[in-house]
Amino acid sequence: MANSSQSKKRVRQTVRRTEVNRNRRSRMRSYVRKVEEAIALGDTEAAQQAFRDVEPQLMRSAQKGILPVNRAARKVSRLAASIKKMAS
Repeated sequence: MANSSQSKKRVRQTVRRTEVNRNRRSRMRSYVRKVEEAIALGDTEAAQQAFRDVEPQLMRSAQKGILPVNRAARKVSRLAASIKKMAS
């Protein structure tokens, strides 16, 4: 248990940051899920629109430290490839 005032403050900050990060991660995953569902349904237009929404979310998540930059870039690349493959 935290004893000093500094450690108590760190606990409060950690709780607050954890909640913010949880919300950001959930929002990002929801956007990714929308793209993947549109791809699964074969709806090219919806997939492209959802992809335009998800790319900034993924990069913002990487910038905020929610996930590694390379993982976000890989996810964007794979989603783009799936949509391109579906369109042709």
